[in-house]
Amino acid sequence: MTETPHDWTDAGFATRAIHAGQDPDAATGAVVPPIYQVSTYKQDGVGGLRGGYEYSRSGNPTRHALEQALAAAEGGTRGFAFASGLAAEDTLLRAVLRPGDHLVIPDDAYGGSYRLIARVLGPWGVDHTPVDLSDLDAVAAAIEPGRTKVVWVETPTNPLLGVSDVAAISALARAAGAVLAVDNTFATPYLQQPLSLGADVVVHSTTKYIGGHSDVVGGALVVAEGAQLPVGLVGPTGTSDLADAVAFHQNASGAVAGPFDAWLTLRGLRTLAVRMDRHCANAEAVVRFLSSHPAVREVIYPGLPEHRDHEVAARQMRAFGGMVAFRVESKEAALAVCERTRVFTLAESLGGVESLVEHPGLMTHASVAGSALEVPDDLVRLSVGIEDVADLVADLGQALA
Repeated sequence: MTETPHDWTDAGFATRAIHAGQDPDAATGAVVPPIYQVSTYKQDGVGGLRGGYEYSRSGNPTRHALEQALAAAEGGTRGFAFASGLAAEDTLLRAVLRPGDHLVIPDDAYGGSYRLIARVLGPWGVDHTPVDLSDLDAVAAAIEPGRTKVVWVETPTNPLLGVSDVAAISALARAAGAVLAVDNTFATPYLQQPLSLGADVVVHSTTKYIGGHSDVVGGALVVAEGAQLPVGLVGPTGTSDLADAVAFHQNASGAVAGPFDAWLTLRGLRTLAVRMDRHCANAEAVVRFLSSHPAVREVIYPGLPEHRDHEVAARQMRAFGGMVAFRVESKEAALAVCERTRVFTLAESLGGVESLVEHPGLMTHASVAGSALEVPDDLVRLSVGIEDVADLVADLGQALA
């Protein structure tokens, strides 16, 4: 008996994350999607495709399950899974930009995104303007009518945890005929839903919280229903539909998620809600400790009332996330903290179940040194995991002593 796939659209977040795109296998009843570790598919006569599958770069059932689940989690119409977050970004930007175009980016963007935009797309003829996205007048001034095709938002930003008003920036982008892309990696779809606030497309490094276990690299795009290419641009399929253009470029460029990577990411998505609750609770406890420590001169966390974007964060996020940044008295002091922790592992990346510590200036953001996006050298960034919070606080205490 063939079961009709269930429509999970109206279900709650955790239910969608566990069930959307993951109905029991029709052949066996398996409750977890199988890993289709296959490159090609038998055709029933020339062009007679079973389920639309012909070659796994173009489509794979395991990846398709992940893409459906991601779209449901973000409230979008189509999801696309990639080999990394930067592969997702590159595919999107090539789909919506042409030589001579311009985009607006955060003035504290992720270093890898900045490197892609400045050093890969720059020589291709694309210009960019970094701007403080919390200043809406500055965003409006940075948009060049007729030339700005993308407004790129990270919220919260990496590593300074700035929060952008997605709805307000959406209005500015829409008025200019530009695409609004929101990197939702730090917040995750559990804490924030940019598409519901007016974004056209959401970007993820699924390596981080969605995968959640530091054992897989991946990226994703989720496109809003009805989202269009920048005004005047026709995609390679002959339409102005953004999802069609992304689908074409995903297949043409080929930086897709492999089936085992897709399966691991799907497994992580299933527990995202419960993990994020613990990440957020632990982060808030760490923030309380750091805020009262004499060696810490500033704590940066959107949940703090004194954070400049706290009001916006409280309005558009379910909770304030598991990322914390703080500043100490000097670069040397920051490096010392990073070297002394024992529960917090000194490593790049973020969003796994284990807590990580890093020095952004010399690690994740070294590529922006000397640019307008350079970060303070006395800054320490924490990815607060889901360990016992007393152990995390004690570890930071001895590292700061």
